[in-house]
Amino acid sequence: MGRPAPTVASRAELEQLLLDDVPYGDLTTEALGIGAMPGSMQFTARDRMVLALAEDAAAIIELAGCKVDLRASSGAVLEPGSPILTAHGPASALLRGWKVAQTLIEIWSGVATAARAILDAARAVSPHIAIACTRKNIPGTKRFAVAAVKAGGVAMHRLGLSETVLVFPEHRAFLGGMPLTAYVEQLRRATPEKRLVIEVTSFESAVEAAVAGFDVIQAEKFVPAEIGALVARMKAMASVWNRPIVAAAGGVHAGNVAAYAQAGADIVVTSSPYLARPCDVQVRINPR
Repeated sequence: MGRPAPTVASRAELEQLLLDDVPYGDLTTEALGIGAMPGSMQFTARDRMVLALAEDAAAIIELAGCKVDLRASSGAVLEPGSPILTAHGPASALLRGWKVAQTLIEIWSGVATAARAILDAARAVSPHIAIACTRKNIPGTKRFAVAAVKAGGVAMHRLGLSETVLVFPEHRAFLGGMPLTAYVEQLRRATPEKRLVIEVTSFESAVEAAVAGFDVIQAEKFVPAEIGALVARMKAMASVWNRPIVAAAGGVHAGNVAAYAQAGADIVVTSSPYLARPCDVQVRINPR
């Protein structure tokens, strides 16, 4: 493929990743006196995987002082043995960029692969269902987490608190017995261009929120049967108002997402890809 596409992280951020791993030089390489010897490095997939952050990994190796040929792009589905990238340069540069780049691909390809598994399982049952990942990624890694989720074909539920309106029970605790219709009126005035989302934990509160005028009902830890009943109730009442979107959230993963899709959820919200096992990338470094 040749030159890498644009990276997710900035040059300064990628340089900081290298600096974190090699703050004062590579003691072993320097002590052995092999730093100037020319060599090559190959990254290949050991697992079947959805590739993520390949462009950033390639850029890290280039910043270390190598020339890189990126062989696959983020979002590609790779079979075991598929090439990811090759690099050429002095041993000091290859060994400096090696582990940071490898780890970046392994961790975030694990997230992308898990996200794709959820998407595939859900769409095998409901072809148009949306899957969204939460903002509950490791703090400080949001750029990479978002890129990995998108590589897996999944959307982000929320990037943070600044761009979406989602009323939690924790918000309502500060407002006493204020009726939900008043919430909707206040939020519509304050954020007229935004969809209004509310998290609910019971069937009754979901119906109440729908009647009040919320656009999205986020059903927290409902079992699939409860989602099915809620969707049916929303459809039955649709002649009274436009049916809100039903989002199933909490405890959803690749093993049970099909049941939520079958139940009729419009959206499934999940954090489980962030807990995925890293994929395995094989690295070979040889003298030239």
